Amino acid sequence: MASVNAIYAITVRHVRREPVQNAFAYRSYQWFIDPENPPRLPWWLAPFARFRAGDHFGDPEQSIGENVRDYLAAQNIQAEGRISMLSNAAVLGYVFNPLSLFWCHHADGSLACIIAEVHNTYGQRHLYLLGVEDAAQIRVSKEFYVSPFYPVDGEYLMSLPEPEEKVRLSIVLERAAEKPFVATVLGDRLPATPRNIRHMLLDIPLAPLRVSLQIFWQGMKLWSRGLPVQTRPQHAPQPEYQPARQKNQPTAAVQEARK
Repeated sequence: MASVNAIYAITVRHVRREPVQNAFAYRSYQWFIDPENPPRLPWWLAPFARFRAGDHFGDPEQSIGENVRDYLAAQNIQAEGRISMLSNAAVLGYVFNPLSLFWCHHADGSLACIIAEVHNTYGQRHLYLLGVEDAAQIRVSKEFYVSPFYPVDGEYLMSLPEPEEKVRLSIVLERAAEKPFVATVLGDRLPATPRNIRHMLLDIPLAPLRVSLQIFWQGMKLWSRGLPVQTRPQHAPQPEYQPARQKNQPTAAVQEARK
């Protein structure tokens, strides 16, 4: 696989087919790093790419990597090998991570599990602990309020292969009697050199803020078109994280999501 501590120049695409059709795409970039040994950037770049434990689950006084290890131990998961993380970095102190992914490996290099950390725009987070019988076909019940236009029901069909020279991720929300909502992330790997980092900062300035504004703008458009807002349920923090229920997975929806 490709080495960690890289950047992926990505295109994020969302397709909603009903009850209101809406599709949009935007360009951004994400970091692919070893959370136990994050990249050390020159002083003049450091404010534009900070990896802070407080932006993720666990103890903000520890490192991201330490919190992942503690979480795995609490779940009785033997994953003594490397960890890789795909996420946004804080830019000038601000970050928003709709989805951060952690691929956790056994000592022999094989994949032990995937942690999907989801944040919504209300400052809440939720973890999905995913098995890896087939990382390209993972089905799990939706347990967390994300879009204000969808209730907490249905199932996600996720395709989350660990990035190599390219990143190709898809998440399909399937609900009874409705066509699925599809989100994809596609992109190319760049070495995390000062030159490439500077290029991304100039090409897509303030990327995390742009993501937040994009989500807000699309939400306002849907609301203005009459799509009703769903009541947001209470979501208590997960004191003891439990693995999400995983089921047998078909193939067709993943292939559709990648189109």
